[in-house]
Amino acid sequence: MVRHPTRVALIDSGIGLLPTAGWLRHLRPDLALDLYLDPEGMPWGSKSSAWIVERVLDTGRRAVARGADAIVVPCNTASVTAIVPLRAAVEPERPVVATVPAVKPAGATGLPFAIWATERTTGSDYQRDLVERFAAPGQADAVACPGLARAVEDADPDAVRAAVALAAERTPARCRSVVLGCTHYPLVVQEILAALPPGTGLHDSSRAVAGQTLRRLGLPEDPAAEPAGVRVHLGGDEGPLPAAACRYPIGAALAAGGRVTRDDLPVTDESDQQTRPDTASHPHPIAPPALRGV
Repeated sequence: MVRHPTRVALIDSGIGLLPTAGWLRHLRPDLALDLYLDPEGMPWGSKSSAWIVERVLDTGRRAVARGADAIVVPCNTASVTAIVPLRAAVEPERPVVATVPAVKPAGATGLPFAIWATERTTGSDYQRDLVERFAAPGQADAVACPGLARAVEDADPDAVRAAVALAAERTPARCRSVVLGCTHYPLVVQEILAALPPGTGLHDSSRAVAGQTLRRLGLPEDPAAEPAGVRVHLGGDEGPLPAAACRYPIGAALAAGGRVTRDDLPVTDESDQQTRPDTASHPHPIAPPALRGV
C-alpha cells in the first residue's frame, strides 16, 4: 500500500501565509502543503465579516475535498472572523489552527511594547481583548501601519521602507519590543529592525502556529525528513506561487520544492523556542524572551 504524506492546507488572502508555511516546511518537510491564496479577493481586511466567512468556508471545503488532513489559517483577520464556523464545518475530523498575534509573550516580558497591525485590526475589539487579557494596564501601544501589508504583498521595497518608517515614527520611544500583528510583516523583519532603536525585540506567532499544527497532528519536529510536494491554489485554480512571493527567501524556497532552511526564516523573539500550544484556545504561561541587539 502506498502511504500518502500528511497534507496541510494554509488559507490566506495573500502571501502572509509564507512565514507559517516556511516554519512548517522547516520543521516537517515531509508534510505536503497546499497554499490557498485569493488574488481576486484580497485584501480581506476591507471586506465584510459575512463575505470573509463565506470565502474561508468555501476554501476550507475545497481543501478538504483535495485531501487536507489539517487546515491552518495564517491570517489574523480570517482567524478572528471565520475560525469558529470553519471549525464547526470540518472538526473534529480535521484540526483547524488559528493565528493570534503574539501579545501574550510580549506582555510576559513586563516591558512596554507596541502592536503593529493593519488599520482594521488596530481598531478591533479582537485586539483590545488580547491586550486586556495578556498585558498590564498601559503596557501596550497600538500602532496602525497603513500600506505596509500591501507593500509587502507587492514586494515593493520603496513602499515597504516608507510604510515601516511611518510606523516607527508612530511607535513611542518607551516601547522595548514590537508585536507583528499582521502575518505579512515577518517577511520584512530586517527592514523593521533597521527602523527601530537598537535592542528592540520583535514578537511573531508564525513559529508557534506551525508548532501547534504539528501538535494537533500528533507529529514531532523532524527537519531531516524528505520533502513532500507543495501545491499553490490561486482562487479556484492551481498554479505557480506569485512572482512577488518568490522575491522573499521563504517564497523562493517553497517554489523550488526543497527544504526551507533556518536562514530563510524571519528572526524574531519566538524563533528559537520550542513548540507551544495555540494561544487562541490553549493559553499557557510563556517565559519572558531576552531582547536582541540589532
